Amino acid sequence: MVATTKTSSKKPEPVGPSPEARLSRLLGFYRQMLLIRRCEEESARAYAQGKIGGFLHLYIGQEAVAVGACAALRPDDYVVGTYRDHGLAIAKGMNVKQVLAELFGKVTGCSKGLGGSMHLFDAAHNMLGGYGIVGGHIPLAAGVAFASKYRQDGRVTLCFFGEGAVSIGGFHEACSLAALWKLPIVFICENNEYSMGTPLSRTMSVEDVSLKAGAYGMAKDRLFVRDVFDVEARVAEAVARARSTSEPTLIEARTYRFRGHSMSDPGKYRTPAELEEHKKNDTLAQARSALIAGGAGEKLAELETDVEREIEEAVRFAEESPEPTPDLLESTTYAGPFAR
Repeated sequence: MVATTKTSSKKPEPVGPSPEARLSRLLGFYRQMLLIRRCEEESARAYAQGKIGGFLHLYIGQEAVAVGACAALRPDDYVVGTYRDHGLAIAKGMNVKQVLAELFGKVTGCSKGLGGSMHLFDAAHNMLGGYGIVGGHIPLAAGVAFASKYRQDGRVTLCFFGEGAVSIGGFHEACSLAALWKLPIVFICENNEYSMGTPLSRTMSVEDVSLKAGAYGMAKDRLFVRDVFDVEARVAEAVARARSTSEPTLIEARTYRFRGHSMSDPGKYRTPAELEEHKKNDTLAQARSALIAGGAGEKLAELETDVEREIEEAVRFAEESPEPTPDLLESTTYAGPFAR
């Protein structure tokens, strides 16, 4: 008789990272989130001082979405975002000096000071811009994903937008084509519960944005953002699907912004009690508490000192950098030498 070995059909449980490795990764995530938070706080200060003009939409409170999502990407993957784009740009690898210089309207900014807050762009890191038109960028992101599929380059596109954009025609057109053509894209709705100053109850008949994926036969996911690791894992699953089978996913990430829609918005449409209740779930504060509980207090102090130094240097760089001069007009307006 030949002996046979019976194998179980049950898959083995995945082995997660060691506590030390997880703590080390959390330090990295915390540093990114803190850098974004401090960049936004200094941006608000500079705006109040008249050093930043135009519109300024802060990402304070939503940092874990950008950091966790971008951690699930390869460096050559693409990100397309909204006008609330500072956090996305930093999470995708843009230097904070370039970000602040652009906000200050200086020539050393990522768009030579000509784009400002709503138009951060960095081709080297495949950050393909923030866009000022609500929902207008979603079909563009589908186009980027179509290009990847056409070239067979294996890249995935992440497209971020707010829940207010879900009512825009461009959102539905992009979802329809992404599902029909099987595009390697992940649509991420950062639902911060307010479309400018209008609450969910007055803007959406169905509160769960992810349910809209069913109309297009698209995969969906929904998470309430409490932990940056959870964001990374959930987005990573969608990214893997897009990369391996070229299928799109719609993810709703329920989050909350701690500041107004923009710097001109005092946020009087919500109560102080509501705001304080949401601050109890601040992912930045929770990550810091977890690091202290894990015994990383000394490294945490060094990290925070390093971030403050980086922010101070970035603010100084932005303040001291020159403004754009008229000779930029030709090169940024025309594709080639202007025929005189």
